[in-house]
Amino acid sequence: MTSMASAALCVSPALYADFSRLGQLESKGFAISAEARLLDADTGSNALLGSLNPERQLSPASVTKAYMSAAALNHFGPQHRFTSQLVSTGNVESGVLRGDLVFEGGGDPGLTTEDLWRLVQRLQLAGVREVDGALVVSQWRFGPVECITTDRCNARTRVTNAYSAPLTSAGVNFGSWCANIAPAATAGEPARVGLCDSQAPLIAIDNQVTTRPANSGTDISAERITDERGDVLRLTGQISTNATARDVYRGAGDAAEKTAQVLLSMLNQAGVSVRDPWRVSSTRPPSSAQRLAAIDSKPLQELLLRTMNYSNNYMADVLALNLVETPQAQLRQAGQAIETYAQSLSGHGPLTMHSGSGLTTDNRTSAHGVNVMLEDMFHQSALFPSFVASFQSPANGVMRFIRRGSPTFQNNVMLKTGTLNQPFAVRAVAGYFRTAQGRWGVFSVLVNGSGSTPYLSWPEVLDPLSLDLDAMILAN
Repeated sequence: MTSMASAALCVSPALYADFSRLGQLESKGFAISAEARLLDADTGSNALLGSLNPERQLSPASVTKAYMSAAALNHFGPQHRFTSQLVSTGNVESGVLRGDLVFEGGGDPGLTTEDLWRLVQRLQLAGVREVDGALVVSQWRFGPVECITTDRCNARTRVTNAYSAPLTSAGVNFGSWCANIAPAATAGEPARVGLCDSQAPLIAIDNQVTTRPANSGTDISAERITDERGDVLRLTGQISTNATARDVYRGAGDAAEKTAQVLLSMLNQAGVSVRDPWRVSSTRPPSSAQRLAAIDSKPLQELLLRTMNYSNNYMADVLALNLVETPQAQLRQAGQAIETYAQSLSGHGPLTMHSGSGLTTDNRTSAHGVNVMLEDMFHQSALFPSFVASFQSPANGVMRFIRRGSPTFQNNVMLKTGTLNQPFAVRAVAGYFRTAQGRWGVFSVLVNGSGSTPYLSWPEVLDPLSLDLDAMILAN
């Protein structure tokens, strides 16, 4: 039997290997820049699989983090570690440090409470039992960093998230406070609440979470407010008696001050007394200061895995600030360091970076530019494994919203997404794919709305994109 339907089944998928499905968003008023190409093809036209306004300059949102990662790997190398240390110009006499104890922040974006405990233990091993001076947190490399987005500026006084945490080279736990919330034994009682960072009550906690009967559901809201008392964590909602304990993270009012409070608490708990109140400084310790204890970060390739997989804005901006050679770096300088990196890539085109996280819509690039960067990293055999490992597979990535599309899309693509909703919608996605014949390709898609376009959900972008990439993958 012959029919139009059966004949259509014989048509090569290459005829539909383009961005025609994704392009339908243009009719709704969205601006698109998209491009996909093979990496092992000649430089001729056969390398290009599909494009839509590939040179158009649009906001990449968190796809910015791919640029930051590439720049950091090129600058530092995958095994680079950031060192934070305790130093002093004073001498240790019979267990007493005669002078200030200075925590010199090393710009480690992944510094945790556990790292600080190890630092305190190493200080004890150096023979320090008492500090005849103050604990000084030095953020001379960068901090306080000027806020350039509404979210981070508003977060100086109150915040309901962790991603707007303030930036410093001396931050711990991503510049955020963590509260652990557990049910009381009896319904009707207040929940049990404590800080994850310390047994001591370092900040005020306004606990309005009530314990409810078993299986009543758990719904907790948290807000950090900064007033005359300092940082206050306000917790509201309910938790069931049979619920497991929950951790809630909210950005601190001042990340360096938070480090000072946590570190002083640890020193006290370890039996190291400090005579004077803590303080924060932006002055570099003098060259005569001696190292008493130090802790290294995870290797850069491991830091990038967490930064990219979880799209951690704090880690991304801290890593970008580390690219600036001069002290007291600011976000625009970090962006310029990434721009300088991109200028070394032949054929990239314009790039505007105001941060390394993409938390601002002021960042601008094109789909073609992103692909040039991705292709350059692909050809760097010593860096590419660390780079591509930080991208997510839709089939098993940590972000559940990308688990869409056919098995071809799910298993043959590695991607990084970017999302912004204000002042206009941004949905961006870029990465690598493997074709049916085992060839490598790169793709980049930037979709930007405006003040008059409707809300743009991820399925509206990922569903047509997955079909477009499916066709490209199967045709090659």
